[in-house]
Amino acid sequence: MTSAASAWIWSERFWFPENVTWADLEQPPPGVSYPQLGHLLFALPLAVGVFLLRLLYERLVAKPCALLLHVQAAEPRQAQPNDVLEKVYRSKTCPDSKQLEGLSKQLDWEVRKIQRWFRIRRNQDRPSMQKKFCESMWRFTFYLGIFIYAISDLWVSPWLWDVRQCWHKYPFQHVSQGQFNYYIAELAFYCSLMFSQFIDIKRKDFIIMLVHHLATILLITFSYTNNMVRAGTLVMCLHDASDIFLEAAKLANYAKYQRLCDGLFVVFSLSFFFTRLVFFPFWVIYTVLFDSWEIIGPYRAWWLLNGLLLVLQTLHIIWFYLIARIAIKAIFKGKVSKDERSDVESSSDEDVSSTTKKTSNQTLKPKDVNQVANLNGDAHDH
Repeated sequence: MTSAASAWIWSERFWFPENVTWADLEQPPPGVSYPQLGHLLFALPLAVGVFLLRLLYERLVAKPCALLLHVQAAEPRQAQPNDVLEKVYRSKTCPDSKQLEGLSKQLDWEVRKIQRWFRIRRNQDRPSMQKKFCESMWRFTFYLGIFIYAISDLWVSPWLWDVRQCWHKYPFQHVSQGQFNYYIAELAFYCSLMFSQFIDIKRKDFIIMLVHHLATILLITFSYTNNMVRAGTLVMCLHDASDIFLEAAKLANYAKYQRLCDGLFVVFSLSFFFTRLVFFPFWVIYTVLFDSWEIIGPYRAWWLLNGLLLVLQTLHIIWFYLIARIAIKAIFKGKVSKDERSDVESSSDEDVSSTTKKTSNQTLKPKDVNQVANLNGDAHDH
């Protein structure tokens, strides 16, 4: 059964066009390098190194920058110790009205007091503004650095200027050291992000981001294994371009440079539009869908790859709709709403009530605020 499953997974009829076998890629001509699945194993120890580098960077570079910009790591208010409420909190952080009434009778507390306890307790598990600043600065640095590296390598690559060359002599295409480094760096980065989620402070979009990172890792592995490296580098480079401006906007927001944040978010919106709604569909997807059909013809993995790219493009359209709403409000109202995945809640119902009355005509609608929650630099991009 194991051998049958292995044969099905590694079927040459699935992975390659007709008359191409795994053996053909195992014996490249002198001076030529073809991708091998084993090459991607280098990403595993590198992912550990990336994670350790992130810890050092956040402590030695990002944190001093946060302090310089007066981004404080304020300690949240501590909830009153209560074993009964703590036990309920571990299973449900926002109990419903029926549970609140039951707890009120059990503890002889007012429902409002219990609601306040859960609100304060949730705030204890939320990352500080300084921690979010350090995380965003790390991602900003990585995206900027990897984008510059990718552009410097792609600039001298003929398929950047003529995408049809992504399919000439496919799959017998040489993988340069620069392409290999780019792939391994991206794979290691997303592996480190996926595993660091389990030790970082958990946020509302934990499951979404875990699935996103896993899907990204599978797509990178898939495109490298069947040597769609040329098209893969174009896809990754386009996605990294807009992420730079989103993380920069977050940094400005955490540092309370609101005008700079608004401006950067508008730039991010424009870069997202051109890279993911113009270049990606009319340049990358077009060549993968039509040029490859003409030059090498369709095969099973070809259908899967194009299906995944079209799904990704559908997500881009949905995300841009949400981004555009926020950008328009930034232009006309002068303020981008903040990242609500982990913002601090008010400590009392009275504060919420009074704040709502004062700002009801100035703030975004709750629905719009919730839409911002998933617009983070590693959430929706790849």
